[in-house]
Amino acid sequence: MRMRTREPAGRSAGPGRRREGAAPGGARGVAREPVKCRYCREKTREIDYKDLGNLQRMLSAQGKMLTRKRSGLCALHQRSARRAIKRARFIGLLPFVA
Repeated sequence: MRMRTREPAGRSAGPGRRREGAAPGGARGVAREPVKCRYCREKTREIDYKDLGNLQRMLSAQGKMLTRKRSGLCALHQRSARRAIKRARFIGLLPFVA
């Protein structure tokens, strides 16, 4: 009795899967530069608690802070933004709950 061998499921190079010889940049072959934090691009050290326009962009409609993934900040500036929002809330510039 002969056994048939077949390729395991999910191993084909279908849409969405890279072939072994394919370039890592995709079809175009152009590698994009990673997106930097907006404060790193401006070379800002500390986020000011009086800058309400920028602080409000880091808050959701409910008054919660956005995550690093959603805000696009690096870890250093996310911590700095957290401190600035906290200070602005204590002074009364920003609401605790919207």
